[in-house]
Amino acid sequence: MTEILALFTDPTVWAALATLVVMEVVLGIDNLIFISILTNKLPADQQTRARRIGIGLALILRLGLLGTVALIVQLTEPIFEIFGHGFSWRDLILIAGGLFLVWKATKEIHHNVDPDHGPDMFEGSKASLGFASAIGQILVLDLVFSIDSIVTAVGMTDHIPVMVIAVVAAVTVMLLAADPLARFIQANPTVVMLALGFLLMIGMTLIAEGFGAHVPKGYIYTAMAFSALIEGLNMLSRRAKRKR
Repeated sequence: MTEILALFTDPTVWAALATLVVMEVVLGIDNLIFISILTNKLPADQQTRARRIGIGLALILRLGLLGTVALIVQLTEPIFEIFGHGFSWRDLILIAGGLFLVWKATKEIHHNVDPDHGPDMFEGSKASLGFASAIGQILVLDLVFSIDSIVTAVGMTDHIPVMVIAVVAAVTVMLLAADPLARFIQANPTVVMLALGFLLMIGMTLIAEGFGAHVPKGYIYTAMAFSALIEGLNMLSRRAKRKR
């Protein structure tokens, strides 16, 4: 306890903590958008519970991964090479997660623009989403985003207490923002398509990073912010027209 108190008397630790909290919150946006879109497909009485379970799983996974920091660092070590490029376990997880996001976003976009909601190549004969299925899909993406989040944290500080506080703070923000964000997405159909576009872009980014092509996160989130700003202006324009 004394060591922890001594640690937080260092101004550089506070600076690292503030930076890491912001980074973790930003990285959590991707996860939150996916959870919001997925849980909105559940019956109304199950949506809030599913969001809380999904975000709770994200917290458990991230704290669990923090307890195995040495293992997380090893996940970045190449395990095999193809055409001179080494692939690590983290790369394979990012590629798998990216492919899952691309498939899920493509399927949801397809069902949003297809007037015939019958079975097709994107979905089997059972069109409805079950609670267990939703939690399973959230768990898959929680794992991908959690590993990315912890690798980022390890790269920014060596102090486990700082990482724990940053992760708990970020997940708390996600928990508080989950219901308002889900209600906003559900009340604005055009925002659903925009959010699905975000997930598609994030999925492609994960795949690119898995293959060694580093895409600066600033570019991704700037594009997302710009698109959200344009959509916000469109919403204000539609509201003004309705009033006239």
